[in-house]
Amino acid sequence: MSIARLKIKGKDLTPQKAIKNPLLGSKNVLTNSRWEFVALWLKKEKKDSALFYWNQANEFYKSSVGVNIYTAPLLHYYCFMNATKALLTSKNIIFNHYHGVKHSGISSSRFTLQNEGIEIKSNGILPSLSTYFNETETSTVHSLQEIFFNLQFIHRTYCLSYPRQTDMFIPVKNVFFYYNLSTNEVRLYCELSEDFSNRNILKRLPSTFIFDRKEKERYFIKSNGSTTISNPTKPSVSDINNLINFNEALRKDLVFINGSSTLWYIKSNVRGPAKIDRKSSTLTLGAMHRLSELCRYKPLEFRKFMDSDKNWLINEFIQQSSEQFLDEIASEITGYHFLIPNIRSAK
Repeated sequence: MSIARLKIKGKDLTPQKAIKNPLLGSKNVLTNSRWEFVALWLKKEKKDSALFYWNQANEFYKSSVGVNIYTAPLLHYYCFMNATKALLTSKNIIFNHYHGVKHSGISSSRFTLQNEGIEIKSNGILPSLSTYFNETETSTVHSLQEIFFNLQFIHRTYCLSYPRQTDMFIPVKNVFFYYNLSTNEVRLYCELSEDFSNRNILKRLPSTFIFDRKEKERYFIKSNGSTTISNPTKPSVSDINNLINFNEALRKDLVFINGSSTLWYIKSNVRGPAKIDRKSSTLTLGAMHRLSELCRYKPLEFRKFMDSDKNWLINEFIQQSSEQFLDEIASEITGYHFLIPNIRSAK
């Protein structure tokens, strides 16, 4: 079987950050701040209400810089909430302006990640974000431990905090879409990262990915599903739509961490807390809501929370979530792929 990399507008097609309506073949947006780019984009598109929410989110973000860990969750949450409102409004989605999430947990004198959690309501901002992503998760109640376990950008910290936990997120590289030269069938192909390149990892793959081949000590996998396009060298509008839908299907178990390059991970099947079928944006918004409640209504208890043996994990979530969440939302609003500039010498 002969395959070749699929190109759109002369550019190798890779997984897209935007789950809905990514701009296939567009150039990456290199910026240290997504705020100005998204604001100008919303202004150009005449999305005035969305622009208002986005600018409001920016004000909360600026206020959060330099704030101590005991106050930051409150400002982060209102930043995230308004960024979400900007996304929903930019897509002309009508939503209830209530938070749509409440506290759920076990009554206990001890504040632990297992005891603290959230319940997602049927209406409001957070459930509207879940609906936007077409999430199929049936459970509406999640503990903070479950949420943190399902967030790729703090997963290494989670596994260090729970040393017996097996990594759920498998790093992959050389992630590209290829097409069959005979049938025009398109699949996603990638290689397991060196530290995860072994046969045992294959047993943990979700149903969306299967083993492809082994070359010496290198393991390659591919998407279980596929799509077909009519003309790989000049995709039609229908072809582009098929590829967008295929990318969305793959993103169920394919997630990224933002940076100067995009790091891709496969969400595998391992023992541990529940594997939640929700996007990291939804989970991040929900978890930050609960932490913001503790800051507002139970600040002394929150201080005790931060004195617990899992304080580094909580701290990393608070510190790392902004860049990841806002990168995800900015990509969804505009369809672009954002990267942090990495200055290097010309080759």
